[in-house]
Amino acid sequence: MSEDLALVKAQSDLMRGLTEDIEEFIRAARAPATVRAYQSDWKDFVVSFCKPYGLTPLPATSGTVAGYITFLAKYTPAHAGTITRRLTAISQIHQFAGQKSPVSEFLVTETLKGIRRVKGTAQIGKEPMLTETIREVIAGVPDGLLGLRDTALILIGFAGAFRRSEIAALMRKDASFTPDGLVITLCRSKTDQEGRGREVGIPWGTNPETCPVRALQRWLDTVKIADGPLFRSVDRHGNVSQQGLSPDSIGDIIKRAMLRAGFDKEVVKNFSGHSLRAGHATQAARNGVPEATIMKQTGHKSVVTLRKYIRAGELFVENAADSLGL
Repeated sequence: MSEDLALVKAQSDLMRGLTEDIEEFIRAARAPATVRAYQSDWKDFVVSFCKPYGLTPLPATSGTVAGYITFLAKYTPAHAGTITRRLTAISQIHQFAGQKSPVSEFLVTETLKGIRRVKGTAQIGKEPMLTETIREVIAGVPDGLLGLRDTALILIGFAGAFRRSEIAALMRKDASFTPDGLVITLCRSKTDQEGRGREVGIPWGTNPETCPVRALQRWLDTVKIADGPLFRSVDRHGNVSQQGLSPDSIGDIIKRAMLRAGFDKEVVKNFSGHSLRAGHATQAARNGVPEATIMKQTGHKSVVTLRKYIRAGELFVENAADSLGL
């Protein structure tokens, strides 16, 4: 092989490797949950709409995309927020494939505006888990390792105002016990994709039965977890897995704990893995905690987002209707 051919081959191999590295970094730029959501939304666009009607999904025309969101709005229970998310996925897939996105074209944007006016943009969120509910749930946990795990997970998630993904990702090294309480180090979160990290303080509780610090101590001391995932699955025989929990399992754990405590199935349906975080913000607002203090614990970057919880928490605090004499 001549030197010129060898150089060309080396350059080709280098570019092939760099291309793979670029794709890897692009995937890493987004959280795994976001990537999964894009994949699911794109699959719906292709399988549920394009294939049945013989339409080309990539590159898609503005007419195809406008027809898709009209289909979603009129013939499925999709909310405006879901439709907007589907459009984001379609746009991202087109950009990644080097194609012009049809999502920003006039026909699509005007169709979306009409859908928003007709269907509204209010988000239907899950119920926040407030302190009274937390106490009832903790009182109903079973004896044994499962009860210890559920108690620690629920109390830590609530006191720390953690997202379900943050709870699932916690490692033993992230939890440090101090005289003032517990320090949890979040190495990465939804609003910290670059992994700068932040520390969250969880103080000792006044009630030993619902103290998050004591609950975590009991779980760790009993299971003898020295390293690895902080929270793990427990089977019906009391065997503790070496693997950590998935984010999707957090909501299931909360729902099962509520059912064990005697909550009605229809009530339990309204709760999810986000209910602990939402409950912290809502309960704190109801108790008169300042916005800045709540944001310090929750890690919210936007006060607008936080105020969704605060408005819910303050609906009956200093309510003008109290003065009407009814």
